[in-house]
Amino acid sequence: MLQIAGLALLSVFVLQVVILFAVRQFAYPRLPLREVAQKPIVAILAQLLAYILVALFMVLLIEGKYHERFWQAIRWNWPAHKSVMLLGIGVLTVSLDLLSHFLPMPKSTPFEQLFARPLDAYMVSTFAVTLGPLMEELFFRGFLYPVLARRMGMAWAVIFTALPFGLIHSVQYGNAWSAVLVIFLVGVVLTTVRAVTKSVAASFLVHVGYNGTLMILAAIATDGFRHMDKAGMLVFRMCGAPHILR
Repeated sequence: MLQIAGLALLSVFVLQVVILFAVRQFAYPRLPLREVAQKPIVAILAQLLAYILVALFMVLLIEGKYHERFWQAIRWNWPAHKSVMLLGIGVLTVSLDLLSHFLPMPKSTPFEQLFARPLDAYMVSTFAVTLGPLMEELFFRGFLYPVLARRMGMAWAVIFTALPFGLIHSVQYGNAWSAVLVIFLVGVVLTTVRAVTKSVAASFLVHVGYNGTLMILAAIATDGFRHMDKAGMLVFRMCGAPHILR
């Protein structure tokens, strides 16, 4: 677990720096580094490449060291006949955002910079319903949860899987504890689904349902991401979206 987490953090950081200088050199030579760092393409490319690297390491670890089939080992049991229901749970999970009406939510977050233009918003949205939730589910519900469940039981494992899941999004949301609390509660739902169904694919579907619902609501409210001031904070509490350099 520590090897996977370390590789993920190191690769994202190194790749963001490398891609930052490459993008500035070839696409924005006249802009200062700080402005180039806010370009969504930097975060998306860096996280995409880092996730590919981490995914390869995961597969090699399971199949090379433990000699098991990767998808079977992490319990990727595709619930074909329950897919719609699980997506529905993801849609219902958006109701947790009602808490934001009773909590001191930040007026703006670093994440908003990823939605500066409609094209950027659509790129981030695509990432947030595909590779983002896939990799987060593989790590938190595929690798971390089983380790914790064996040592402390299901209930505590759900809590201590959701806690780092919420905390890794803290910088993305300006270290606002209220936004992190909402993500933590989403993590509790996702991990509970994983525990009850014994399937990472099930929690992945709920994750996609949650992020996808936020994206659809935001797109409708902002006329296709053209008027982001109308989105409020709803769109900015996705799990699995790219992170940006600050």
